[in-house]
Amino acid sequence: MRAERRQRPEIAPAPALAADGDAVTGWRPGARWARTDPAAPLTRQEDVARVEAEIAALPLHQRPQMRELGRRSEAAPMPFRAMPPDEGVPSRANPPFVEPRPRHRPSDPPLQPDSGAALRHAFADTTKLRRSGSNSCDAGEAKGLPLRQMVREFPTMPERGRWDRDAGSTRRTPSSKSTLELCGYDLEGAFWQSPHAIAGEVRHRWDDPARFAGPDRPPPRPAAAPAPSPAPAGPAPLVTRIRDGARLTIAAACPAAQALGLAAGQPLASARALVPGLDVRDADPAGDMAFLHRLAVHAVRHWTPLAAVSDPTGLWIEASAAHLMGGEAAFATRILRTLRRHGHDARIAIADTPGAAHALARHGGAAITLCPPGAQAEALAPLPITALRLDEAAEARLRRLGVTQVGALAAIPSAPLVRRFGRLTADRIAQALGARGEPIEGVLPPETPLASCRFLEPILTAEAIATALAKLAGELCDLLTARGLGARRIAMLCRRVDGRDEVATIGTARGTRDPAHLRRLMEARIETIDPGFGIEAMRLVAPRCDRLDPYAIGGLEPAPPDLAALVDMLVTRLGPGRLYRATGRESDVPERGARRAGPLARPAPLPASWPRPLLLLTRPEPLTQVIAELPDQPPVRFGWRGQLHRVVHADGPERIHGEWWRSTAEADAVRDYFAVEDEVGRRFWLFRRGDGTDLRTGDMSWHLHGLFGQ
Repeated sequence: MRAERRQRPEIAPAPALAADGDAVTGWRPGARWARTDPAAPLTRQEDVARVEAEIAALPLHQRPQMRELGRRSEAAPMPFRAMPPDEGVPSRANPPFVEPRPRHRPSDPPLQPDSGAALRHAFADTTKLRRSGSNSCDAGEAKGLPLRQMVREFPTMPERGRWDRDAGSTRRTPSSKSTLELCGYDLEGAFWQSPHAIAGEVRHRWDDPARFAGPDRPPPRPAAAPAPSPAPAGPAPLVTRIRDGARLTIAAACPAAQALGLAAGQPLASARALVPGLDVRDADPAGDMAFLHRLAVHAVRHWTPLAAVSDPTGLWIEASAAHLMGGEAAFATRILRTLRRHGHDARIAIADTPGAAHALARHGGAAITLCPPGAQAEALAPLPITALRLDEAAEARLRRLGVTQVGALAAIPSAPLVRRFGRLTADRIAQALGARGEPIEGVLPPETPLASCRFLEPILTAEAIATALAKLAGELCDLLTARGLGARRIAMLCRRVDGRDEVATIGTARGTRDPAHLRRLMEARIETIDPGFGIEAMRLVAPRCDRLDPYAIGGLEPAPPDLAALVDMLVTRLGPGRLYRATGRESDVPERGARRAGPLARPAPLPASWPRPLLLLTRPEPLTQVIAELPDQPPVRFGWRGQLHRVVHADGPERIHGEWWRSTAEADAVRDYFAVEDEVGRRFWLFRRGDGTDLRTGDMSWHLHGLFGQ
């Protein structure tokens, strides 16, 4: 049975209509009108007129549908075609709407026989509901009737929730836990469900509630603001997924996805059904933990003496030195700005205990939350018990008992709390309130390898500096070997007697712990050091190191030559960025087919294609005085840089299309390349813009893009 049939209000039986005799007739939906006295000699026209008069005397909500009179048999109305008019009722402009399902609203109260007048006037003043360009059912025959109060006659229909996909209203409203500003949809218009009264099942909306206001009526609801225009299309909401047993769940959701009702722990299948254009990526818990560990190390080096990873989503930072940075608010603002500058969003809370800071950062709601000293009990009281990091079983039992907030949990004595919910529950609430300590194991930043020495007398000559450097290089390499590291960057610091430091830095293409190699590299920088009145101390530091584990080599095959030492010497003499190698890139466009790489980078294979010139110009240069036969013939003559060249040999064309995914202008671009040779043997690489038939592909101009070797 259709939903609208099931949801009709229970209408009390109307008084029976008297026929021509003593018999009493009645009607029911779906049945035809018939006389109970078959012997009465009435003509068909008189019978039709009598029945129409009796129907016209009925209240509007008790009239039958005209097509049930049996005048003709017709199919159900098509969604985009109006029904032909029956006798006595105007034609519909559009078919009736489908009512919402029963679970979307409470049942309407049953109507009483004496409420027909109120219903008639109510339906007469009900306005249209426009949905997707369709018109409402007609109520023209009820115009002109006096207004009646009907605000209390029908309960309002609840607004549609985010799980109601195709039933009823086309307006989307947030769920019970969402807010109005997140969804951005109009929530003001109240909907109600009318009974099957005028000509079919339709829904009506109070377009103008002020019409029902009066001295004996309650004030009307404010008019609904117009629905905002749809926002321009942007990036799709992003979530990360993780496998939980046999199903995929959401590990994290971006703010746009959270505004649509998605949250961590939700099944991915239901999330895709709710947001069809969802962007789903694989979660990387190990990578997240590694990043948090690096961030904790950075915090220890720059912000705090103690930092630790609290969980896969946050850090603990000891803030006892915040007064040295302008106070707690300035300290938190500085950390937040640093994270946002690097593309990370965060919420920061400062409290007396780690548990309180953890709870306020995740459930406080603000970007920065500062809890006054000793006020963690009041700050934590309205938060959910999820903020205390309880185990799932204890949290579920507490919720079944109605304990959903931290304040209610804190009011339970400790002994029964331990007996019923375990020691962890009592420990968490005590740690958050400061009644019990919570140990934190902070991260230890790796110590920077270094070797240092002091001199009895200041040294001034380069030979003395080189002798001290050789000793320090040996000590540093022994330390690197013990830790399994290889130095990638080394700095030599020389402290002068006047307190000034002279610094010389070198880098290596590959991690190394060879003292002779490091000494040779550093000796080339001794000439940059100004000893002044003498150097009293030296230090050799390796701020950047790589793991340098042993590797297996072939016993019978010769080892490949190690170019790292040569590269280091060249870079030291020429300067950084002066030494590189060209490697291939996956692109057919010539200027994007190669890129610079490190001198020891593994070369990528060049794509197998037509021959490429030895010299490729940074920007193609236009040609002048070009004579060529179209559409695909090479030029016979062209001018470049003020000189004319006559072509004697040519090869091509090689057609290269633009990369449409990069820009709109490049989507239709076409280049036809030719390798040509002039009369003196010089070889050029030319191309023509366009294919000769479509102007969108190019303007048919000629350019020179490269030079071949002779």
